[in-house]
Amino acid sequence: MSTGLNVDAVVEETGAPADAPRETLDVRSLGPPKPLANTLELLPDLDDETVLVQLNDRAPQHLYPKLDDRGYEYATVERDDVTVTTIWRA
Repeated sequence: MSTGLNVDAVVEETGAPADAPRETLDVRSLGPPKPLANTLELLPDLDDETVLVQLNDRAPQHLYPKLDDRGYEYATVERDDVTVTTIWRA
């Protein structure tokens, strides 16, 4: 599914490590609680240097406290058709 935007440019706005490897997870077509569950299931499988880029149709409000509890940094940028949340190890 195409995002119609320059994801690299949006990721730069979030303050995520620019030179880190990235994994993209597109959860825009999933209903709750799948975006939350899929994101939390994927994170432990990623290297500590990897930035997860989640594409969603809304800000993942219920995800933020869980990321805080697990020691992740994150930032969200909202566009008209996609919400981009970057997640990385602090």
